[in-house]
Amino acid sequence: MAAFDEQEYTKSFDLKIWKRLLPVLANYKKAFVCMFVFNGLCALIDVLLPLFQRYAIQNFIEANTLRGLLPYGLCYFLAIVTQSLSVVAFGNNSMQIEMNVGKDLRRNLFTHLQTLSLSFYNVTPVGYMLTRITSDTNRIAGMLAWNMTDILWALFYVLGTFASMLLLNWKLALVIILIVPAIAVLTGYFQNRILHWNRKVRKINSKITGSFNEGITGAKTTKTLSIEEQSAENFRKLTASMHDAGIRAARLNAVYIPLVLFFSSMAVAIVLLRGGYMVTEHILQIATLSTFTTYAVGIFEPIQMTAANIAEFISLQASIERVTGLMDEKPQVSDAPEVIERYGDVFHPKRENWEPLKGDIEFRDVTFRYPDGGENVLTHFSLHIPAGTTVAIVGETGAGKSTLINLACRFFEPTEGQILIDGRDYKERSQLWLHSNIGYVLQNPHLFSGTVRDNIRYGRLDATDEEIEAAAKAVSADTVVAKLEKGWDSDVGEGGDRLSTGEKQLISFARAVLADPRIFVLDEATSSIDTQTEQLIQQAIDHLLQDRTSFLIAHRLSTIRKADLILVVQDGKIVEQGKHLELLQKKGYYHNLYSKQFAEENAAKILK
Repeated sequence: MAAFDEQEYTKSFDLKIWKRLLPVLANYKKAFVCMFVFNGLCALIDVLLPLFQRYAIQNFIEANTLRGLLPYGLCYFLAIVTQSLSVVAFGNNSMQIEMNVGKDLRRNLFTHLQTLSLSFYNVTPVGYMLTRITSDTNRIAGMLAWNMTDILWALFYVLGTFASMLLLNWKLALVIILIVPAIAVLTGYFQNRILHWNRKVRKINSKITGSFNEGITGAKTTKTLSIEEQSAENFRKLTASMHDAGIRAARLNAVYIPLVLFFSSMAVAIVLLRGGYMVTEHILQIATLSTFTTYAVGIFEPIQMTAANIAEFISLQASIERVTGLMDEKPQVSDAPEVIERYGDVFHPKRENWEPLKGDIEFRDVTFRYPDGGENVLTHFSLHIPAGTTVAIVGETGAGKSTLINLACRFFEPTEGQILIDGRDYKERSQLWLHSNIGYVLQNPHLFSGTVRDNIRYGRLDATDEEIEAAAKAVSADTVVAKLEKGWDSDVGEGGDRLSTGEKQLISFARAVLADPRIFVLDEATSSIDTQTEQLIQQAIDHLLQDRTSFLIAHRLSTIRKADLILVVQDGKIVEQGKHLELLQKKGYYHNLYSKQFAEENAAKILK
């Protein structure tokens, strides 16, 4: 499979990309409407407060009287209380939007990841996915909730202020209004440059998350190889790259915001100059100039804040692109609509329509090449595996032993030809139907955080405790439980790190046994187990494989002598097939592999 290369995003501000968020935002229409209404109410009161000031100057200061002060004070107090309650209300709605939109985005991404094919996980770094599910979704939710709140308030306030200024003195108001086109030109100039560097920052952030993940999960390997300095240096280079890209984005913002500040300050200065002259000429009242000055100074902050928020929103497109880009990933293996209609999908299975699986598998004129590969791995390959047959696949490391398994399990599909399960093309039935009938034991077993009992129960979620214990006993996994302080309720740790590889292997065997599948796949499942443990489970395996179709990818050739069919793989091709004795008599590639391993095992025994 090819190395992963993250997609480059190069679009300028594009409303179509933002519209991709609408299905999620539509679930919270009420919260957005309330935020809109209370923002507008809060901004309206902010616009009215300078008019209270104008009224006070005209009716109390210039008139040199306190008549009507009490009603004025009550109205002013009511306005302040209303404004405070509005701030609480839209703050509460913004919080709901942030929490719920973030939750939905993460849930949608995680759900979508469950539908993607194995090939996606083979080439996609963990950091790529983690950054989108955590960092990018948090950023989108937070900015939609809080930055949008600021922008709405500023929009309402600026429009209300302009309307008030036009009513008070339209000639003086035009001086302030003239800054709007200037800010629009500045925004248009800077938006693409800011977006470009923020895309760089988000992309490097994915790599840093991946580096964190590798540094933590691979800490033991790093220490045993004494490559701490090299790992630290690689991480320093990544953080330096993110630092440089972040500085470039910050510099653009550092130029953009002061330019907005400059134009706003110039407008205020012109208002003071022109307004002062109009007062001296008795064209304008002092109270009106005072109100105008308050508006001119007050409008400066929301305009500056809006400019900053617009810059932030421009950069947010990079996160939206990355989240929607992951959502746009298509599974390379998917069920046809008519299959989903009959059998359901992975989240809504129609188990009542599932036919029993017997385990008869046929490769019919199959040609296969990996999606990113140029050469065929299989060419016009045909093979019939009757139900209950045990098939062993052998070959050197990297020879391509897993290809047949991946095809039989429908993790990949043939490029040409058909694979039939019980006489029907397996594309005619759902993936979940097939996967639910497969027991897969990996060379490097993975356990989930939780207890031993919980991990075995994943084989069949409705299993009773007695069935779990019986499955464990069948493969000697009960010997693992006996060593643990809390027995079946012992926590296995993250990824099962509190157990040895052999112990994890036994637990995974028990999990597969509990599932009672019709097809077993053992992917070098005993290669990580010591000889004594292997002997304990070999008899159990022989019993479990009876009457089930089984695939064994074997590292130790001594474990496959009883297989009904042995396929020998070399350079991705099946070069020999037959039973153990038949292949030895041919004195071909299998004979050489077996003789070499037999000699190595004997030499190891002598050294002991």
